[in-house]
Amino acid sequence: MPQLDFSVVGADADRMAASPTVRLRLRVDETTGTKVHAIALRCQVRIEPLKRQYGDHEAEALLDLFGERHRWGETLRTMRLAFLTHMVPSFTGATEVDLFLPCSYDFDVAANKYLHALDDGEIPLTLMFNGTVFTSGPAGVAVEPVPWHKECALRLPVATYREAMDLHFPGTAWLRLGRECFDALHRYRARQGLTSWDDAVERLLKEAQP
Repeated sequence: MPQLDFSVVGADADRMAASPTVRLRLRVDETTGTKVHAIALRCQVRIEPLKRQYGDHEAEALLDLFGERHRWGETLRTMRLAFLTHMVPSFTGATEVDLFLPCSYDFDVAANKYLHALDDGEIPLTLMFNGTVFTSGPAGVAVEPVPWHKECALRLPVATYREAMDLHFPGTAWLRLGRECFDALHRYRARQGLTSWDDAVERLLKEAQP
């Protein structure tokens, strides 16, 4: 039976992607010398919020996710960020492949809201692997599962995530609105003679201040 170990040896913003994406360079080691024909690999990426410190500005941005700091012992919980898949080609000993981690401004997803709230430092991630390994056996091709306990940790720089987002949305963020809310905001902008959505929202915020 093949024995596999996984580690992330690099991460950068994918400049060729059609949408914000972080490219993870994954190393796969097979430690018995068995020739691997292929691995149908699946990877769950999870955020581990307890494994880093947070500044006051970050704590304020995370308020609606985790509440006040005194509650964090109860509310900071692991979050699922993504499911990734990749077909690893034939190798013996070790190989490296790219996994592509999508990033998004969809703030209905808690993990995306968490990432946006971080100012600097690192994002504590755990990559959990499973899938199917294809090798040679006495009767031909042998099929073995990737054990569920296989995982590795990654400290992804916040700057790498920011770079991936800024490649596609430099200096901007996206907000999804219901159709009626958008139509009302559009009418307000037109009536006020404002030239941008930023101007419309900023004026509404000023009007809302006591």
